[in-house]
Amino acid sequence: MARIIAIANQKGGVGKTTTAVNLAAALARTPLRVLLVDLDSQGNATMGCGIDKGAVPVSTCDVLLGEVEAGDAIVQTEEEVDLIPGNTDLTAAELELMGADAREQRLKRALEPLRARYDYILIDCPPALSLLTLNALTAADSVLVPMQCEYYALEGLTALLQTIEAIRQNLNPDLEVEGVLRTMFDVRNNLANAVSGELTNHFGDKVFRTIVPRNVRVAEAPSHGQSIVGYDKGSRGAIAYLGLAGEVIRRQRERDAKRNQDATAMETPA
Repeated sequence: MARIIAIANQKGGVGKTTTAVNLAAALARTPLRVLLVDLDSQGNATMGCGIDKGAVPVSTCDVLLGEVEAGDAIVQTEEEVDLIPGNTDLTAAELELMGADAREQRLKRALEPLRARYDYILIDCPPALSLLTLNALTAADSVLVPMQCEYYALEGLTALLQTIEAIRQNLNPDLEVEGVLRTMFDVRNNLANAVSGELTNHFGDKVFRTIVPRNVRVAEAPSHGQSIVGYDKGSRGAIAYLGLAGEVIRRQRERDAKRNQDATAMETPA
């Protein structure tokens, strides 16, 4: 049964789509069955996977509007990641959904039949707390938050955590924080190091040990329609995302082990 992870941050330019594409590719290399859902109208995750967003016959827009089943919208990429592509049609979808019943549940219902087919389903969210992001957070088991270590990023993180709590209370009681990922990190920057320390102090083990450095190769990879893992697997960026995939997998194993322990304890007579 797939774990659904929404990759979200209200602030743009923090490496959200980069993380979605590269984490998906890294998990697929382990190998695991991975589905990437592009929920951003910019369609950057789709392009980053080597798929022309303007040429796809169906997209996440059609899925959200109930015009096609999610399974019929999947396209295969060269890096063994399945993709439900996104494009500018998502803007129209959001407008059409405004007056719809259970509009926050559309993505959750669409993805439910696919959970048995995958190990992980990653959702690339738009950089805003829109109805599309709300759909992603309602469908997800957890939220992975990429962020740069700068002052304004801390404010954005606080706002996102408040939103997650509100969604937990009203729409998705099981939603949790998968982790906070430090991206585009420059060790020579004193502020970045200070903010990184604050993150660790406040959020403890919710902060991934993996740090994604500033790396030219990571920035180059999307223009070739590849993840950094496919483009240059020996680069510092690729090594970081492979490390992140390892952390995500390890955390899932720990959750599964605890769940099994709890189940055994409940079955054992006193």
